[in-house]
Amino acid sequence: MTDTGRGTGPDFIEALARGLDVLRTFRPGTPSMTLSEIAGVTGLARPTVRRILITLETLGYVRGAGRGYALTPRVLDLGMAYVNSLSMWDVARPHMEKLVAQTNESTSMAQLDGSDIVYVARVAVPKIVTLAVNIGTRFPAAATSMGKVLLAALPPAAVAGVLAEASRSGIAARWQPDPAELEAALREVRAKGWALADQDLAPGIRSVATGVRDGDGNVIAAVNVTVHAAETSVDTLLDDHLPKLLRTAADIGHDWALTAAIPSVTFAGGRR
Repeated sequence: MTDTGRGTGPDFIEALARGLDVLRTFRPGTPSMTLSEIAGVTGLARPTVRRILITLETLGYVRGAGRGYALTPRVLDLGMAYVNSLSMWDVARPHMEKLVAQTNESTSMAQLDGSDIVYVARVAVPKIVTLAVNIGTRFPAAATSMGKVLLAALPPAAVAGVLAEASRSGIAARWQPDPAELEAALREVRAKGWALADQDLAPGIRSVATGVRDGDGNVIAAVNVTVHAAETSVDTLLDDHLPKLLRTAADIGHDWALTAAIPSVTFAGGRR
């Protein structure tokens, strides 16, 4: 298993690499292994394997099992360090990048903050649009497809209170619905599961959005596809891009749920 040519730099720590080699010898079907078996798989000398196993046992990553050794649950910490270092936006990004590759249009993700949406993730294509968008950009929620999705996810009685908070976006949207118009629009979003904004925010900006749910089924963010109205028709946006968007949102929600469901394994120290 060892690769004699892997460590050529002066900063390469061979002892650490050998320790990882020992951990990787435990595979499905081989929950425990003897010192001789590990030495045979890794190509390391028995005394070296013995020292590594003693160190790993002291740290709590392996335990004695009959005549051999077995991994302990503490090994899960090594994988969880990676999983827990990822934010939900890091998990979403590969799916958003795939969507952009499929549509050749920009996609963004936003959450609700008062009466505004705030952009929290974005994968853009180089196209000229009316309004510049970056992470942290705010827009009035009611005039955006993502905002409609997020408002529709609220209890209907809570919408008016949320929109009573003044927008901090500094933008006057083209569409200024009265309460009855907005209520009807949000009912439609709840029925369809997605929202369209056809130049409601500003001229030339057309988008479709849907919600992204957590493992409990709650909409915690919205994701969209944005197009230039002069280049892409509503029919193309809904017939071609929307199905891909819905699949992307489902995939992101699935990965978020999986990440949240992975148990956090921690130990106070000592052998396990």
